Parts: sequence; C-alpha cells; structure tokens
Amino acid sequence: MQKIKSKFQKIHGLPNCCGVVDTTHITMCLSSAEPNCKVWLDQEKNYSMVLQAVVDVDTRFTDIVTGWPGSLKESSILHSSGLFKLSENGERVAEWKQAKDRSEIGEYMMGDSGYPLLPWLLTPYQEKDLTESNAEFNRRHSAARTVAARTLAKFKDTWKGEMSRPDKHKLPRIIHVCCLLHNIIIDLQETAMDEQRDENYRQQVCQLADENGVRVRDKLSEHLISR
Repeated sequence: MQKIKSKFQKIHGLPNCCGVVDTTHITMCLSSAEPNCKVWLDQEKNYSMVLQAVVDVDTRFTDIVTGWPGSLKESSILHSSGLFKLSENGERVAEWKQAKDRSEIGEYMMGDSGYPLLPWLLTPYQEKDLTESNAEFNRRHSAARTVAARTLAKFKDTWKGEMSRPDKHKLPRIIHVCCLLHNIIIDLQETAMDEQRDENYRQQVCQLADENGVRVRDKLSEHLISR
C-alpha cells in the first residue's frame, strides 16, 4: 500500500491515494424466458454481470467483486461489497478515521460521479462554477481515474475469448480467474498499456454526499492548490 500511495503522489500529486474504484459490464448468455431475466438487463439492453474493481497506478487489480446483475447501479454494488464494509470500519482504507479531526490528509480512494462521496471515497465536484482549488482537484482526479477505465477496457479486450458470453453460473469464476491472470501478466512483464476506454456504457451520477466526505474532499483540494 505504501508503494501504491507513493506512485499516486509521484505521478498525480495526490497524497495517500490508495487506488481507483470503477465498474464494467461483462455480457453473458441468458434466455429471455428465464425467471428474473430482466434484472440482468443493463442500461444498454444487454444481459450482463457487473465487475467492480479497485486498480492501482500499475493497472493491477487490488480488490474485485463480481456476480451482481447488470441492472444494478454502481452505488448499490459498492454498498453491498466487502470493500465498503471494510473501508467503513477503517480496515481497508485505514487512516481516514484517524485523520478525521486533524489537518493532515488521510487515506482515500478515487471514484467517478456514479459513486457516493464518502470520507474514504472521493468523487469529482459536480457544480458548474468551481473555485480554483476545486477545479484543480477535478483535473487531477480525472487524470488519476483514467487508469481504471484503461485497465478495465484492456482487461475485457484481452480476455474476451475466455469470457465470451458464458452463463451466469460460470461467469463469476471465469472473471475471477481472468483477474488473477491479468495481475500475474503485469508482474511478469510490467508492460505499458495502450490508451483504451470502456466507452459502451453511459456515465452514472450519484447525488449522495457524506458530510465528512465533503470535508475531506475540500481539505484535499485546498492542499493541492497550496502546493
């Protein structure tokens, strides 16, 4: 974790960033006659399963959860995940609780506007007229967040043969194995990735904002502009 935080600091100037969380949809075979089939139908009218992943600067997966139907929103999957429970308890993102009442910046992750703003999960400012510090935060936030989109797009392109529309019972295990192989390949090769994005799905927007999350994000944005 210290190496991950150090690289986010070096590349993006973001202190104590522990990773970027994002989701993607893996399409699968499903008969329209199957009970509850509509819950698997995503916003693009595909039958799919959602993969939520936390990614580091080197495009490794550091946390994954899958098996959820394609119709669920990012925020719903997050709240149902082990990542949420561990982070809320200060076990996964450990320092945010200790730093809550102090001036230093605690640990946190980055997420897009489809996620709620939390003390340990910072999302971009959505207002139109931003202050200089808020705009600088959004700029660095956006630059750091691209690693997740590139990683997920590359992941799906690399393993599209292995994940080619299996049924919903087999798919979670296949996704988990492909994620492990993805990390093993990075460890062996350490190759740079091409610029890719998972562009088939529209950006979701979540309006939930925890009061402590607002405070932490404001503190970080002021810290960035002061440097």
